Amino acid sequence: MQSSVPLFREHLNFSALDNDFYKMNMWQCFMHQYPYVEDAEYKLVVRSDVDLRPYRDEIEQELENLNGLKFTDDEIEWLAKVPWYTKDFIEWVRMWSYQTRFLKISEENGQLSVRTRGPLMHINHFEMPVLSTISEVYNRNNHGNKTIADVDQKITTKVNWLKEQIERYQMKNLMFADFGTRRRFSSATQYRMVSQFKELLPGVFSGTSNMYMAKAMGLTPIGTMAHEIFMLSQQVGIQLANSQKHTLECWVKEFRGRLGCALTDVIGMDAFIRDFDLYFAKLFDGLRHDSGDPRIFGDKAIKMYENLNIDPMTKTLVFSDGLNFEQMVSIYRYFEGRIKISFGIGTYLSCDLDDVSPLNIVMKLVHVNGRPVAKISDAPGKNLCEDEQFVDYLKKVYRVTWAS
Repeated sequence: MQSSVPLFREHLNFSALDNDFYKMNMWQCFMHQYPYVEDAEYKLVVRSDVDLRPYRDEIEQELENLNGLKFTDDEIEWLAKVPWYTKDFIEWVRMWSYQTRFLKISEENGQLSVRTRGPLMHINHFEMPVLSTISEVYNRNNHGNKTIADVDQKITTKVNWLKEQIERYQMKNLMFADFGTRRRFSSATQYRMVSQFKELLPGVFSGTSNMYMAKAMGLTPIGTMAHEIFMLSQQVGIQLANSQKHTLECWVKEFRGRLGCALTDVIGMDAFIRDFDLYFAKLFDGLRHDSGDPRIFGDKAIKMYENLNIDPMTKTLVFSDGLNFEQMVSIYRYFEGRIKISFGIGTYLSCDLDDVSPLNIVMKLVHVNGRPVAKISDAPGKNLCEDEQFVDYLKKVYRVTWAS
């Protein structure tokens, strides 16, 4: 690929496989463990101080191109080789297509609004295309002069710096993966970055969460679960106090020991530890950090395993909260020899160009069966719910006293 190659596609949504692997894994779990969720709703949340309404028509047009997009036979064949995907799930995937009738694009409170509402099995896959489309439309309108040469310059600088650190500190087990689909500068930027890191950092760069790119480059896709599956359990007829345990039970039942990395920050790490007893600690391979101080999180995780008489060096912590290489190296050195660790890095890899401020946008589950669900983060500003009374009730049930 030469520097003359454009960074922006004519049509942004070109493959149903251009999505993150954890969405596919949760999709199968939804199918078997949460089969009757006929009314779910996801909502775009814009955390950046940027008015996206001027780009509404362009975003709407690009998202409309999703309508009818299906997995190709070749993509189905690739997915069918994943050892934990069942035959009935693969046949569902074969029949499924994006239906934009479930998307509603409008304006709310002086900002662009994107919501998707409908049966869970139909709308689960919209999150990544919505976020990556918004990011790419915004970037091509504001930074359309960027080239592959600009991308390569950043990659070279990062690779050289990281190689120096690895040699300096003898970090023989350092590994990181790309988690950058949702806020990427463009799909071409992410593709270039993944292909270059694969070539330049073998044994250090472990792969990507993006299925399209994993397939194209012969990489193993990476990802397990996200916040939405824990939030889902809050409103499916389970006693709220048992909702977190219910999610973990469903995951174990579905994947039978595979995909054993549990996300911890849907109701906060302390509440998670109270639910994560010896049974779960033995069944899951480790934990993923996505908010709050990573050192506090890791120290709590190590103490939890030690209290359960489990050697922390048999478990893995995955750090994935807004990391750059400097933070990654610092975290690695802090925990080296105490517990196994790996890293998932997003925006710093897929949208780090000079004079570009990446959008901070997410799309989260907000209602299930007409009732609110909530995420109470370990970091201020990441909490999410449209019903303050439900948040207060959730805090009370889980004895959360510190969250804003």
